[in-house]
Amino acid sequence: MLGLRRAFAALLPRAGLPPAAAMSTLLISQERYAWLRELGLQEENPGVYNGRWGGRGQVVTTYCPANNEPIASVRQGNLEDYEETVKKAKEAWKVWADIPAPKRGEIVRQIGDALRQKIKVLGSLVSLEMGKIFVEGVGEVQEYVDVCDYAVGLSRMIGGPILPSERPGHALIEQWNPVGLVGVITAFNFPVAVYGWNSAIAMICGNACLWKGAPTTSLVSVAVTKIIAKVLEDNKLPGAICSLVCGGADIGTAMARDERMDLLSFTGSTKVGKQVALMVQERFGRSLLELGGNNAIIVFEDADLNLVIPSALFAAVGTAGQRCTTARRLFLHESIHDEVVAKLAKAYAQVRIGDPWDSDTLYGPLHTKEAVKMFLDAVEQAKQQGGSVVCGGKVINRPGNYVEPTIVTGLPHNAPIVHTETFAPILYVLKFKEEEEVFAWNNEVKQGLSSSIFTKDLGRIFRWLGPKGSDCGIVNVNIPTSGAEIGGAFGGEKHTGGGRESGSDSWKLYMRRSTCTINYSKDLPLAQGIKFQ
Repeated sequence: MLGLRRAFAALLPRAGLPPAAAMSTLLISQERYAWLRELGLQEENPGVYNGRWGGRGQVVTTYCPANNEPIASVRQGNLEDYEETVKKAKEAWKVWADIPAPKRGEIVRQIGDALRQKIKVLGSLVSLEMGKIFVEGVGEVQEYVDVCDYAVGLSRMIGGPILPSERPGHALIEQWNPVGLVGVITAFNFPVAVYGWNSAIAMICGNACLWKGAPTTSLVSVAVTKIIAKVLEDNKLPGAICSLVCGGADIGTAMARDERMDLLSFTGSTKVGKQVALMVQERFGRSLLELGGNNAIIVFEDADLNLVIPSALFAAVGTAGQRCTTARRLFLHESIHDEVVAKLAKAYAQVRIGDPWDSDTLYGPLHTKEAVKMFLDAVEQAKQQGGSVVCGGKVINRPGNYVEPTIVTGLPHNAPIVHTETFAPILYVLKFKEEEEVFAWNNEVKQGLSSSIFTKDLGRIFRWLGPKGSDCGIVNVNIPTSGAEIGGAFGGEKHTGGGRESGSDSWKLYMRRSTCTINYSKDLPLAQGIKFQ
């Protein structure tokens, strides 16, 4: 338990400013950021919602990564708030589960529409508090909107098959029911979309949700919950159907250990995810894990370089390298290695760096000062292990947590730093000769989230997609490792956790299945022809 508490504690933000100092320096108090109030935010915000807003825990201040200035504060929940919220969520579930699935879909449709109305201002908050560029912030809210649309249709389609029974006068069917209460713990890098993937699908399946967002993006959690809460309240539904408890290690640990948490969805690091999984498994609970990724792009000699360069650039530099699907390894066939490195370095030099909310910016800051330190440590380790920095590798001299997007060459495929997921914009470029070896190198890391090859060889494409190809949950051809669509199941294998969210049949993870045999005859035949007389 102590280890998990320490791991969750690593997700806590810096200590908040003293209340008097905070009020005079908060960005929300400045005219330039008055738009934050359109989301219902204020200088100090309650961080617990269960039909009513409250919170009796620590007050924490969140900071803008672009300048490290305080935005506003959130009063987190304590364990008493958590206990009260779980009880209210369980009661709310009794109401929600009785509503027909298509009617639940209508509520989710309204949530999607409410998000549409706030998409730009909410996207601006994501940009301000997380640090990703404005178009990515808006795009993340759009993902939630899209999955709401998807869930509305799904609400009229979920169901099990009618199976042929071997016994006359019998029907064999599958019945799917909601699991009950779904806990959702999300990470800082996608503070809106990941909750959306989970909650929209969980809701149409008939579940209540309890959300704990990352402490460093608490304002996003509060703002999103306010939008959802209004929809529920306008429909005279219990607000606790979509509960929120902002908090740190104590709340995360309580969720992992709580037997009333029928499913716990956790997005975060492999280190913390492993401890969450062990605690949930200890109580024979269900977990859905979306953890790390050490993703690779493989470029063969026949690849279209007009696709390769922008794809590698976006996959490695987008969100300042802080996506779980970020490309961290680029395998280049030895015959094109030097050409691609030169073109990629030229493209890196043209990346527009600036304030994330400026429309011309393509590349913003890292999320925290601690992330900057991890970036510098990784660059130094790469050099020590034989790597050469082609471009980048330094901190940018400006306010905020800015570092240069970095390309490193000359490392062996199995260098320790290459096998380490560093949540930063560092791309390790590696040479290969043969298809068989590079497929094996793709698979040799512990994570198995996303992967991509660039080639025109049809046979190679299907070998890549086949049993001896990529072992990842996302296997792409001629597109980057990042930028997944909501219609497919999102998730990965091995140390990525094995969970699946969003599209395809991911809805099944939020439900429990019963196999039901109905005898509508007057006889009692037994299966397998057994006679018991």
